[in-house]
Amino acid sequence: MHASVEQLQLSTRRHFLQRGGVGLGAMALAALNGECQGAVSAPANPLAPHPPQFSPRAKQVIYLHMTGSPPQLDLFDYKPELVKRDGQPCPAEFFDGKRFAFTSATPKLLGTPRTFGQYGDSGVWMSDAVPHFREIADELCLVHSMTTDEFNHAPAELLLFTGSPRSGRPSLGAWVTYGLGSESENLPGFVALVSSGFQPNGGNSSFGSGFMPSHFHGVQCRSKGDPVLYVSDPEGMDRPLRRLGLDTLAELNRMQAGELGHPETLARIAQYELAFRMQMSVPEVMDISRETQSTLDDYGAQPGEASLANNCLLARRLVEAGVRYVQLFDWGWDFHGTNPSEDIRDGLTDKCATMDKPVAALVRDLRQRGLLDETLVVWGGEFGRTPFREGRTAASDVIGRDHFPDAYTMWLAGGGVKAGMSYGTSDELGFPVADNRVHIHDLQATILRLLGFDHEQLIYRFQGRDYRLTDVHGKVVHPLIA
Repeated sequence: MHASVEQLQLSTRRHFLQRGGVGLGAMALAALNGECQGAVSAPANPLAPHPPQFSPRAKQVIYLHMTGSPPQLDLFDYKPELVKRDGQPCPAEFFDGKRFAFTSATPKLLGTPRTFGQYGDSGVWMSDAVPHFREIADELCLVHSMTTDEFNHAPAELLLFTGSPRSGRPSLGAWVTYGLGSESENLPGFVALVSSGFQPNGGNSSFGSGFMPSHFHGVQCRSKGDPVLYVSDPEGMDRPLRRLGLDTLAELNRMQAGELGHPETLARIAQYELAFRMQMSVPEVMDISRETQSTLDDYGAQPGEASLANNCLLARRLVEAGVRYVQLFDWGWDFHGTNPSEDIRDGLTDKCATMDKPVAALVRDLRQRGLLDETLVVWGGEFGRTPFREGRTAASDVIGRDHFPDAYTMWLAGGGVKAGMSYGTSDELGFPVADNRVHIHDLQATILRLLGFDHEQLIYRFQGRDYRLTDVHGKVVHPLIA
């Protein structure tokens, strides 16, 4: 049932009189109906699984977000003509009248210094920066014609995950769990994992619930230390005492729900109950030391450490345990060239060394366990990188690229998408999309379609308006679907 409908059902004449300032009538009615006070029952599990609108291709999602946005022209989108014209001034039609984050004067074209080759039976182009991806080339569906509306990190990331460049909307993971619930009673339906030491550019809003009830908010877990902050019992409190405290707190919350009728109060009860169950289940599923040494070696994971490798392994364990949506954020992909770590030569090699092995292992592991067909894996950034040198570092020995929203590459695997496929292209220099343009809203619509939803029908009513992830945009990209 919709939260606003529940709130209306909880609102009685007593509430109306109280809020209308008729205190005497409120007291008389309360005396007559005293038994109603605090009579709100414990809420049903708000994350209980429920069916999609039609038969899905995927049951769960692992979304790998490379925060800062990788340089697609140095990883997947090979442009021989751009290499030939390296160092030439950028053609005016691609620069004049356009805004870029850090480039103003006419820049120089930048052909990739990386070595490219074709891999797999599908002949997918990949650079030497991602050697392990060659092993999964035939599992990938690469989209070279992605485009977005924003060229700065936070707005672009929020547009990608919430459908709006401004905070306040529910994230993709919240929409998925709102639509499908979770297959696990003892774990969150939506988990966020962060690596490389920084939160995502959009902050908690990138995995938040916005105006939806907070039980749809992503629960941030950690691969080092307590899996979830503050989920452990304080010193001196055992489990029976914790249970007693939660029961008392739930009763107080039910009294408040009965008086005020706010749906978030019921969400709070459900969250406390989930946290109590998580105390037993989360430490077990987050303990990667239970994996075989060969599995740890495949991922490059180290128990007790914080890394993208650990988080990739955790993502597999979480979906295996019934978590519906797992969001990974990995910081450090903003390759401007302002320091050696942002150089698209050695800097990109070093960064990819922390990423391509565990991500390739994740895709292989899901396939070997029979989970890939029902798990949609998504990889990408919030936008792309320019085909020219970044303005601030144009005279530097370090080579970098500026932000670029017009054309870039993302990939999907499993979950009902076509494998070993390249879809869409940019022009010969990598500037505009040449064919099969895929906007961020189209990607969102396609992800929901794979999960069994019409993106125009998955709606949530808030403040008198029906909202959806794709706002008033988006078309399903049917050629990507197997």
